[in-house]
Amino acid sequence: MLFYEKLEVSVAKLNKANLKKTLYYLQRNGLRETWISVRERLTETDRYFFVPCSEAELVRQSDRKWEKPITFSIVVPLYRTPEAYLNRMITSVMKQSYPHWELILADATEDHSVEEVLKQQGFLKEQPTDGETEPVAADPRLHYVHLKENAGIAANTNQALPYAKGEYIGLLDHDDVLTPDALYEMADAITKAYDRGVKVAFAYSDEDKCDGGETRYYEPNHKEEFNYDLILSNNYICHFLVMESKLLKSLQFRPEFDGAQDYDLVLRCVAEVLTEGGQTAEKRILHIPKVLYHWRCHEASTAANPNSKKYAYDAGMRALQDHADRRHIPATATETRHVGFYRLTYKEVWEARPDVAAVGGRVLSGKKHGKIIGGRMTADGTVFYEGLPKGFGGYLHRAELSQDAEALDLRCIRIRPECREVFEEIVGVPYTEIRRLPKEQPIFNITTLPEAADIRTLSLQLSEALRQRGRLLYLPEYPEEFEPL
Repeated sequence: MLFYEKLEVSVAKLNKANLKKTLYYLQRNGLRETWISVRERLTETDRYFFVPCSEAELVRQSDRKWEKPITFSIVVPLYRTPEAYLNRMITSVMKQSYPHWELILADATEDHSVEEVLKQQGFLKEQPTDGETEPVAADPRLHYVHLKENAGIAANTNQALPYAKGEYIGLLDHDDVLTPDALYEMADAITKAYDRGVKVAFAYSDEDKCDGGETRYYEPNHKEEFNYDLILSNNYICHFLVMESKLLKSLQFRPEFDGAQDYDLVLRCVAEVLTEGGQTAEKRILHIPKVLYHWRCHEASTAANPNSKKYAYDAGMRALQDHADRRHIPATATETRHVGFYRLTYKEVWEARPDVAAVGGRVLSGKKHGKIIGGRMTADGTVFYEGLPKGFGGYLHRAELSQDAEALDLRCIRIRPECREVFEEIVGVPYTEIRRLPKEQPIFNITTLPEAADIRTLSLQLSEALRQRGRLLYLPEYPEEFEPL
């Protein structure tokens, strides 16, 4: 990248919202951590361009005949929604290429101002009301309900659930926008899962952010397939989420977790899925790797200003602790240096997590200014976060989060005692441990390997065998292995 291009990108990031985030980060983490974070942000390049679905593809989707169409109920709690945002949210649903949906608007505004706007915009019919009868929608797929009181986001959404008749319920914030192919992609993925004999519990898509006027799209969240330990680090699933109607209605939203009610719901749903079918049941959780949701950022939104809803992040940590307690995982939920990102800390991981076969950490190229050269890997040996400097969090801070791995690096690994015979069979040396700083944690003694050992091949072979025994847990805070430069 040319110098002036770098300068342009850096200056573009010095906006009011980012300055607020930086000041809040400074208050939480101190000068040194803030300096590292600012350096990382300024070295990033933001070259994302949202590419909408083509008109030809939307026509093809609209023309498709469905043998057994999936039905969706989109639930939106309203509260003093700005007129322009309200119109765009509803229009984004009305313009879906997939026709088998209903939209439920649960309005908790104390007066009838939002209702009047809906009438002016033509979504509700002008008619005399007696104060008891709900106004009739112009489109039969739209249902408007005026709630008796504003009881909070969770309770307001719960009041809308009995009106939902679809097989799946989708969650949409009152100032956000769906892409026109969102429901088609969901229906297509769920139908294909049915054909494989899988009853989907919930499905989620990628998302991005947009400014108030929808003129700029940025910060795409390209998500992973379901990753249990990553969801124990933050609500990476977020938007767009559709959940089996029967399941969502049985779980409902819990008002005591307002602000993180979606995270709490997802964690309880995950617990339900895992309790019923174990780790193999994770196939009931689908990821659609397409941006189907635009999260609108404005001054009051959590996306633009983390400090605007600090209570939401506190609620998220409580939801995570509740999940651990309910699943009888002896661990403590703590905050990381990034708001909205958490960590479960274990006194002894083998006792706390019987589902884990091995844990591993990062391998760095040098002790002081090292870069990641090993750690979490794909099944073919590609290193996640490779080249990222020590101290940097990477894309959406993921390099600093606990997560499940397909493969772990042999140079920084610890094996569950019950699985160590597998280690010796594949690696060819007895499993022995040393304790490494900073916390004197036990880890495999890499010096016992022959000098000519093929670390990458052995790591992949061992990881493949261990995955048959349990999860491979990547803990970035685990003691790093430093390779000499």
